[in-house]
Amino acid sequence: MTSMISMRQLCKVWNPGTPKALTAIDALDLEVKAGEFVVLLGPSGCGKSSLLYMVAGLEPASSGELLCEGRPITGPAPDRGMIFQEASLYPWLTVADNVAFGLKLGGMSAADRQTRALELLRKVGLGDAALKRPDELSGGMRQRVALARALSMQPKVLMMDEPFAALDVQTRAKMQGHLLEVWRTSQASVLLVTHSIEEALALADRIVVFTARPGRIKEIVPVDLPRPRPSRDARYIALQQHLADLLADEVDRAFLEQEATL
Repeated sequence: MTSMISMRQLCKVWNPGTPKALTAIDALDLEVKAGEFVVLLGPSGCGKSSLLYMVAGLEPASSGELLCEGRPITGPAPDRGMIFQEASLYPWLTVADNVAFGLKLGGMSAADRQTRALELLRKVGLGDAALKRPDELSGGMRQRVALARALSMQPKVLMMDEPFAALDVQTRAKMQGHLLEVWRTSQASVLLVTHSIEEALALADRIVVFTARPGRIKEIVPVDLPRPRPSRDARYIALQQHLADLLADEVDRAFLEQEATL
């Protein structure tokens, strides 16, 4: 498998050269393969979201190397899509028009945009919702629309920043299933941020465990289990415990650091 995203000694410092300078990411080395599902797991404030913003081209790296298919990332591009915690849909547009928005900016004809939008909505289980407005949908449905919109540009890399965090347990599990189905057909590489060990185990090919700030890689844990993941399997339980052990000290460190800044 070829590398889609390459990070070498990557660093991100917020407010550099000021008394408020803060190192979010430090000396990060990571390769994400084409079509690989990688989950970033770690305590709050460890730089996981900062890393996504850099890969998306929304923020520059402070130092180090960040490449997509061997080329430096210098800004946003259609081959890299991002989904945030909130769906961020345009409330005045229909669901179909939200999905097709990027295609319209790209100059695709109205007929082709409509065909593509409906195809993607069917893939995420919302084929009957094309003419609805976002405020007519549940939270889980809105995130499915956001997923379809991101996929409309056929990205090679899809970044997701805790996209299911606000959903209830049952809806979250269903959304994970939808995501895996769409990922298999899209063949995109995925970088997903979560605080949930269970979500990481349900989705990932590999789980990258971060230290507390500044974010460094503590361990990369491969998940060599068939999907859907058997949560009662001894191997699953062992991985779950191993990840909990890896995170325990880092979560404590993150809390102590947050208390020290109050």
